[in-house]
Amino acid sequence: MQIQIKRVYSPVVAEDGLRVLVDRLWPRGMKKEDAKIDLWTKDITPSTALRQAYHQDLIGWEEFREKYLLELQQYPERLTELRTLAQQHKLSLITAAKNETQNHAVILQALLQQTE
Repeated sequence: MQIQIKRVYSPVVAEDGLRVLVDRLWPRGMKKEDAKIDLWTKDITPSTALRQAYHQDLIGWEEFREKYLLELQQYPERLTELRTLAQQHKLSLITAAKNETQNHAVILQALLQQTE
């Protein structure tokens, strides 16, 4: 299972495989035809309240991670769908997040790569 994380502003290449946007909001300044998104999974992104609390430094990384994992438990079907897609294709989780090591896509990637 190959799942990588890629910024939406990085060049699109054939090696991206299936491109899944994992942000709730469409990335600023990005045209839909330029993004080449195959699937947009708004439902499994952090809730607006959680995202805002993290970006406003009201909560730290570990608390954000724990709360996001709890939110993801509401979407077992979507997680199964993404795992299945990742077994069939290379999967690129596409995000506009600037911090490449502490963002929701990193948490989602780790969760998807866990064996059930």
